[in-house]
Amino acid sequence: MYDTPVVGVLALQGDVQEHLIALAEADALARPVRRPEELAEVDGLIIPGGESTTISKLAVLFGVMEPLRARVRAGLPVYGTCAGMIMLADKILDPRSGQETVGGIDMIVRRNAFGRQNESFEAAIDVKGVAGDPVEGVFIRAPWVESVGAEAEVLAEHAGHIVAVRQGNALATSFHPELTGDHRVHSLFVDMVRAHMARAVGADRTAESL
Repeated sequence: MYDTPVVGVLALQGDVQEHLIALAEADALARPVRRPEELAEVDGLIIPGGESTTISKLAVLFGVMEPLRARVRAGLPVYGTCAGMIMLADKILDPRSGQETVGGIDMIVRRNAFGRQNESFEAAIDVKGVAGDPVEGVFIRAPWVESVGAEAEVLAEHAGHIVAVRQGNALATSFHPELTGDHRVHSLFVDMVRAHMARAVGADRTAESL
């Protein structure tokens, strides 16, 4: 049953459609999520790129910020790209006034660290856990990770800066794999969702046998 997980994309702002397509190509059932009741129906969630301050404010406005924090604390698999990475950081080095995060990864992130929109670029990135050739990373006003805590695992670096991190069921990248047609990072995340679902089923069966 958990072979085809339902994975949502937080559809408040940003490149939502590209993630929905990539998730479908990675054999997940992809759904946009805007409301708490929609969040409750997914097995995993992607927080897309966009503008992190806007996403933060809209998440509060739509009533999904606190339910999302609660589900991430409870182990919901979540993947953030670019602005989504900022949303998953426990701390932002240079937050805007009123900006909030979901948290979930013990890391400090610097917003727009790689430069402005006109300084966007692509680079080949070796990502731990992604087999084959390097991933083509698209960096658009991208953040980087200044530092990580003991529980966070660095999966990739570029130009001496951390650009991909995982902590438990939370994954984050500075770059946009959804824009390249290469869905291996999404497949990695979908596999994380499947593994979490399998563990939950195993725990339920163990509880029933007691």
